[in-house]
Amino acid sequence: MASVIDARALSIAVLAVLATACGRPAVTSPPNTEPAIAALPDWSGIWVPDVEDQFKQVDSNPLPWKPQVAAEVKRLTDAEAAGHPKGLFANCLPEAMPAWMLVSHNALEILFTPGRVTMLGESDGNRLRRIYTDGRPHPGDPDPSFHGHSIGHWEGETLVVDTIGVLPQTYIAISEAVGVPNNGGLHVVERIHLAGADVLLDELAITAPNVLTATWTTTRRFTRQKGPNADILEGVCLQGSFAEQTDARGDAVFVPVPHTDEGNPVPPPAR
Repeated sequence: MASVIDARALSIAVLAVLATACGRPAVTSPPNTEPAIAALPDWSGIWVPDVEDQFKQVDSNPLPWKPQVAAEVKRLTDAEAAGHPKGLFANCLPEAMPAWMLVSHNALEILFTPGRVTMLGESDGNRLRRIYTDGRPHPGDPDPSFHGHSIGHWEGETLVVDTIGVLPQTYIAISEAVGVPNNGGLHVVERIHLAGADVLLDELAITAPNVLTATWTTTRRFTRQKGPNADILEGVCLQGSFAEQTDARGDAVFVPVPHTDEGNPVPPPAR
C-alpha cells in the first residue's frame, strides 16, 4: 500500500513541476469546509424584492457620490421626475451587479448545490449568479463579466459573498432610471441571511473608487412566496421590443416596435 501512495504522490509532484514549467499554476483541489446542504438554512421558495423598502433605503441612506457624479445623478433624477426617464435597463443587457440586488423589481430563486449557491431571476433572460462556496479564491486576473466573480462562505446561517471582476459599464443604480456606470474597481461584499421566517436580508457594502467617495453600506429586503403557484417566470427582454402579429401568409410573427431615445416603446397611434 505504501508503494501505491508513494507513486501517487510522485505523480502529483511531477504534474506540478510540468505545469510550472509550462507557465501554468498547478491545479489543486480547494479545501471544502462548507456545511452539508441539509444543515443550511431554508431559503426555498421565491423571493420578491421589497420595492417600497428600496426607495426608503435610498432616501434615508444616500450614496456618497463624487461631486461630478452627483451632478449627473441629479440630472437623471430631474429627467425622471419630468416624465422622461432614461430607462437604464431598456437595452436588454443584463441588469448585472450590483443593480440586480439594489433595484430589481423581479423575483429570484436561490438554489443550493455542493460547492455553489446559484441565484436565478426573471426579466432579462440572463439573470444568473454563481457564488462558489467550495473554498476556491478569486482568479488573479478575472475576465470581467456582468455579474462578476463571486465566492462565498457560511458564517453560521449567514452567506458572506465577495464579488469582483464586474464590467465597468454596469450601473450603480438607485432606481430603474437613475444610476451611473461603476467605471471599474467595483468590489461588493454581501451578508445574506434570514430575518424572520419569510424575510431575507442582503446587507451590501459597495466600494466603487471611481464614482463613490467611500464604501456605501445598504440593505435590501426580500419576502418569500411559497406554494405551487410561486415560481419565477421566463423573462426575455427583447420580447418587449416586438409586437405579436400575423404576416401575409398567416404565420405568427414578431414585428419590431419603435422606441423613444430613452428606450421606451412608442405608444400606438390613437384610433
